[in-house]
Amino acid sequence: MFNQETLLQELTFKAIRSSGSGGQHVNKVASKVELSFNVKDSLGFSDEQKTHLLEKLQNRLTKDGFLLMQCDESRSQHKNKELVIKRFLELIRASLVKPKKRILTKIPKAVIKKRLKSKRHLSDKKANRKPPGLL
Repeated sequence: MFNQETLLQELTFKAIRSSGSGGQHVNKVASKVELSFNVKDSLGFSDEQKTHLLEKLQNRLTKDGFLLMQCDESRSQHKNKELVIKRFLELIRASLVKPKKRILTKIPKAVIKKRLKSKRHLSDKKANRKPPGLL
């Protein structure tokens, strides 16, 4: 499918100060991790896989073809790095899965008859609610 080792070598990480509350220690520690990955220049994918990824991930990519992901769930920078790598690999795997082609099937005659019968039944029920028309 794809070479995971090559992908992990192509990732670049940046540590950022995490937003939100955290007390006195929050302004001194950069625990938020930002992962960036260049899909266009990656050596871990074939050209076909790259085009498929660019199509699937187009809403998540920058104009230059970079995929950016962030994680600030944990107070530990190492834990956040592990989490963002895990999410990145899951996203890549999910994006490379090709959906099965739907095979059109003919609607059975019994199903069509049943639907028409229920429609007729409802129509008759509503028609019976009306007052009888005098000629």
